[in-house]
Amino acid sequence: MIAESRNKSGDADVTAGGNAGATDGGKGQLILASKSLPDRIPLLPLGSKPVFPGLMFPTSLPSGPLAEAVKAAAEGTPDRCVGFVLTRDESDADNPELTVDGLYSVGTAARILRLQEGAEGELQVLFRGEERFHILKAARHDDHLMAQVVYLQETKPEGEEVRATALAIVNTMRDLIQHNPMFSEEIKMFLSRTDWGEPGRLADFAANMTSASREELQEVLECLDVHERLQKVLFLLRKELDLNQLKERITHQIEEKITKQQREFFLREQLKAIKQELGMEKDEKTEEIERYQERIKKLTLPEEADNRIREEIDKLKLLSPQSPEFSVTRNYLDWLTGLPWGEFSRDRLDVKRSRRVLNRDHYGLEDVKNRILEFIGVAKLRGGVEGSILCLIGPPGVGKTSLGKAVAESLGRKFFRFSLGGMRDEAEIKGHRRTYIGALPGKVMQAIKNVGTANPVIMLDEIDKVGASFQGDPASALLEVLDPEQNVSFRDHYLDVPFDLSKVLFIATANVPDTIPGPLMDRMEVIRLSGYIMEEKLSIAKRHLMPRLLEKHALTRDDLRFTDGAVKEIISGYAREAGVRALEKALSSCLRKIAARKAEGGIEEKVAIKKGDVETYLGKPQYSDEPLMKEGRPGVVMGLAWTALGGTTLYVEAVPVPGEGDIKLTGQLGNVMQESSHIAYSLITSDYGQFGIKKNFFKGKRVHLHVPAGATPKDGPSAGITMATALVSLALGKTPPPDVAMTGELTLTGRVLPVGGIKEKVIAAKRSGVKDVILPKQNEKDFVEIPERVTKGIRPHYVEDYPEVFKLIFGGAIGRG
Repeated sequence: MIAESRNKSGDADVTAGGNAGATDGGKGQLILASKSLPDRIPLLPLGSKPVFPGLMFPTSLPSGPLAEAVKAAAEGTPDRCVGFVLTRDESDADNPELTVDGLYSVGTAARILRLQEGAEGELQVLFRGEERFHILKAARHDDHLMAQVVYLQETKPEGEEVRATALAIVNTMRDLIQHNPMFSEEIKMFLSRTDWGEPGRLADFAANMTSASREELQEVLECLDVHERLQKVLFLLRKELDLNQLKERITHQIEEKITKQQREFFLREQLKAIKQELGMEKDEKTEEIERYQERIKKLTLPEEADNRIREEIDKLKLLSPQSPEFSVTRNYLDWLTGLPWGEFSRDRLDVKRSRRVLNRDHYGLEDVKNRILEFIGVAKLRGGVEGSILCLIGPPGVGKTSLGKAVAESLGRKFFRFSLGGMRDEAEIKGHRRTYIGALPGKVMQAIKNVGTANPVIMLDEIDKVGASFQGDPASALLEVLDPEQNVSFRDHYLDVPFDLSKVLFIATANVPDTIPGPLMDRMEVIRLSGYIMEEKLSIAKRHLMPRLLEKHALTRDDLRFTDGAVKEIISGYAREAGVRALEKALSSCLRKIAARKAEGGIEEKVAIKKGDVETYLGKPQYSDEPLMKEGRPGVVMGLAWTALGGTTLYVEAVPVPGEGDIKLTGQLGNVMQESSHIAYSLITSDYGQFGIKKNFFKGKRVHLHVPAGATPKDGPSAGITMATALVSLALGKTPPPDVAMTGELTLTGRVLPVGGIKEKVIAAKRSGVKDVILPKQNEKDFVEIPERVTKGIRPHYVEDYPEVFKLIFGGAIGRG
């Protein structure tokens, strides 16, 4: 058993099992436990900082083993002591598996002064630090550590150096109060009660006031030499003072900056008020209102719009600039006063000038250009183009958009284009209501504001691709825009005042008319663009495409030359579509290769691209003449069809296969085309004798009818006579004449009905080298309207019923050159 006793002079007699305790040579002394401080105490681990002797501190302990240990020490022993020890790892303070190896060996014994237990078992305890101790050994007892300890006695301080160090600490603490008043009262109270004969206590108190690290404070706790401890604490206080001075300097700089900004703000506000009093400056709201008033003086406003603008200006005067409604009203007034009310560009209705502009930018399309010139001529006689809406329908790449620009230039009007493709919200046309955040006017009014005149040319591109959704139908919204009877007072949802669109020339573009709603189509004047033949593409390439592409690729005419044969080879093998976009891409591909060679220094003289060189630059041709057509065989006939990309040729093939007497169809044929095949089969099999077909030819046979290419969907009635001719050719075993194509709808009684797209189909026949075309009699007027340069070299044959087709094909009337 370890026991401790003290005499009156404070010296200690140390015995341990009958032996005297060892000393540390004057620096520190191990003493045995006295009657008031037990040698076995429960240990409470600390994570943040150690506890110093002589200081009172409150602690809150949650219910658990540690709280039970403190409660037992307070109630079960008269000394009421526990030990506080710092953990080596800060995170181990709450570790229930903590061992003595995880603790520093020196801690502080503290006496319980007051204890209060809460409703849920938590403890509020007030402790006072008593003495430093050293752990001899420890073991876990009832989920907490119990340790056998010896108490450490500090050395007796002597000399003026110790007093001077203590005085330096006191002065530093007083300086610290000036920078950090948080501990001012506590420090003042301590200094007023401090006995200068206890410098160790001063060191402990001063160390506890610093924000030093836990390791530095533990080092102070373990130091028993008072003079050395004072020096350590003085160093920590100086660091704390420097830190507080730096913090104060940073805070002062920030406060100075904020104060300067506030001062500048108040000065600016005072200056603004002085200038306003002197009439030298106006506030933002006054300037905005005067700007709107100046704008409306220059505009020719209708009565409703004028009243609305003045109402909004009066409302703006009452609103604070910080109000959200202020910015909404200001944006609305920006739009209302930014529109070109009563501002019109002067029309130049000169037919000759318009013809020059159209011929300069477009080759061919004479019928289309004549139709536009007729439109301008009528407008000149009427004195304006009010109430006119044009719709250019044609395949891609034939110049619809550029024609619209040329019309605007010839009229001397501003031009604006926006696409309707994929548009699904009617608010894109008529605007959003102002109740929505971020509301804007529709595309039409945005175009009017952008161009700055009330009579521009507005192109509505891709009108055949307008969508519809739960947000509305833009096509229906366009009805009001394009109706001359309604657009005189077009009311945008955002602006909510009528605006006159009757002076605007709307030009719509589309690839196919089928998807344009009927009511919308009725409001437009349709002009069809059919496409270009080879001669026209050749001229377009030489006049328009090559100069632009040479400049784009940094080349000149001195670097290369395309022969006519090479361009024709490109057109026939790589660019057979109705427009010229594929031709432009093919020419660009050739120019890129030449530009790359020139950049590498591989070109020393002018390059001449001839017909035989085209495959070197572009690879194998994408299009070639059908070998079946060249060879010729029974059951294979060329027809003519119309697609969204223009006219095209197609072949109908028929072969007999074993099976019942019926017809098998392949080639992704639509319902109408399937019906045409059944009509043709019924017509031929019901009157086979008229066509010289053997009576039993179709018995016990199944006719397989195929229309290449199989991956392309096809539909329409115009292949009726082509399918009938393929069946007759198969039954007779005769090959149709070469270079003959046909189109026409067939009825069950053999009548041939008219079809559409004659011009596009004839252009496709021209591209394919067809010399004879068979057309319905009622389409003769359509063929006559086709320009002679297109029909040159093509002989038309008009029929009213199928026997006439039979005589032309198998009677020797055509196909002989």
